[in-house]
Amino acid sequence: MSENTIRDLIDAASVNTPVQSKESASVELEKPERSEPQMTLEQINIRIGELAALSPVEYDQNRENEAKKMKIRVSTLDKEVSRLRPVDMLESGDLIFPAPEPWPEMVNGGALLSEIVAVIKRFVVCLDETAIAAALWIVMTWFVDVIQIVPLAVITAPEKRSGKSTLLEVFALLCNRPLQCSNITPSALFRTIEDYRPTLLIDEVDTFARDNDEMRGVLNSGHKRGGAFTIRTVGDDHRPKRFNVWGAKALAGIGALPDTVMDRAIKLELRRKKPGEAVGRLRHVKPGLFDDLTAKLARFADDNRETVRTARPRLPAFLNDREMDNWEPPLAIADIAGGDWPELARAAARKISEANKGADSIGCELLADIQEIFEAKLINSVSLKDLLRYLCDDDERPWATYNRGNPMTTRQLSMKLRGYGIETKQYRYGTGTGKGYESCQFTDVFDRYIPKHKETGEDSEEEAVIYTPPAPPDLSETRKQAFIDAGLDGVPPGNVSETNLISETKPGNASETNVSENENVSETFPKPKM
Repeated sequence: MSENTIRDLIDAASVNTPVQSKESASVELEKPERSEPQMTLEQINIRIGELAALSPVEYDQNRENEAKKMKIRVSTLDKEVSRLRPVDMLESGDLIFPAPEPWPEMVNGGALLSEIVAVIKRFVVCLDETAIAAALWIVMTWFVDVIQIVPLAVITAPEKRSGKSTLLEVFALLCNRPLQCSNITPSALFRTIEDYRPTLLIDEVDTFARDNDEMRGVLNSGHKRGGAFTIRTVGDDHRPKRFNVWGAKALAGIGALPDTVMDRAIKLELRRKKPGEAVGRLRHVKPGLFDDLTAKLARFADDNRETVRTARPRLPAFLNDREMDNWEPPLAIADIAGGDWPELARAAARKISEANKGADSIGCELLADIQEIFEAKLINSVSLKDLLRYLCDDDERPWATYNRGNPMTTRQLSMKLRGYGIETKQYRYGTGTGKGYESCQFTDVFDRYIPKHKETGEDSEEEAVIYTPPAPPDLSETRKQAFIDAGLDGVPPGNVSETNLISETKPGNASETNVSENENVSETFPKPKM
């Protein structure tokens, strides 16, 4: 190509291309300088704090643009905003956990517990030990951050219309950071606890949790602080994440839950009111009653948090090891409350424990029946077939219908005992031989799984750390009146014994008298003088 041809092509291009002025050229060069400068780390943190203060709707409208300005991923921004948001704001709405102003004066724990018992008995028909245990559990929710074990509260009754939902509503009005629901999935359960640290109050638990193994595992893992975690994979890359499931939980439903759940629970058993009995209605309570009680609970928790943290209450010997774990926090609170409450709490623990003695697992029931066979028949050995026959002879025991309505088989019996390390031996009887057991094979297992509890009711040798409150005014008459209003009549202060602390609720007690629906519950007991 000649030099003249190249010059002609250049001239043609200049004719077809608009001439750009110096001014417009400079504008083009300045465009990159007009883009927003990259934000510093300090500026990003300040802006994330501002975004965390927005409502969920406002944040959702701006999150993508804000992430682009910060040059970070939207998921990273979401995580940082979630971390800075108040823990008591649910992303789905405006729920904020109540934060009551603590009572201005020091609160006497015994009088406070008596007031709570009176409120419970006012709205729910229940035994005294149930009301006492429920009151202690309510107070315990205010100390969850300093205790090491949180027993479940299982509110149960054999039939509907027995006050389960009502008691759960009372819990919602008095517990620390209450969150009610009537159904929840296992994943929602541990995510809710991780994010909001509530006292979770779950109703209708019998309709979805009884045969749910995953739900049972999550509930069980939240019993002791050290093991209160569950691990799940999250995100697109399925990275493992540990979720905290530590917190107080109350479950309400008809009938008993699985053994492993009930073993970690304080059972609060209710009963349907009889014709002629009447209770108050929560919806007609005048404003202020529960506000005053939660203010006192907040003050009592503030004043005694460290004492509860270090407390080592006397653990009664009539409780088994798991029951001692469950009752340790309530007994510590009762000891701090002072007055009659250490004895009241232990008497309630005895009553509830004795009522649950028949709730052993099917394996423990089998061992107990085998022990009874050896002792009743005065034998040291028995064939497998004879042992099974003896077990099935008792129509009141489960073995005659154990196998889907049919008797237990010899294989099922031998497999069940093998789980305890007990194997069949060649057994000689008459002129023949067969498989069977010797009583000495069961000695260690009997001692471990069906121990004979001490009948003396003596406390364990472990020394108790019992708090004595600073000499409050004499509240004996106030406490006595509150006990009477709570249905605990016949308990004179200073004269406490298990025989008169806990008794069947009699007709005519405060919980069973006719209650005016418009009557203020706070008037049923005097306000303690602080």
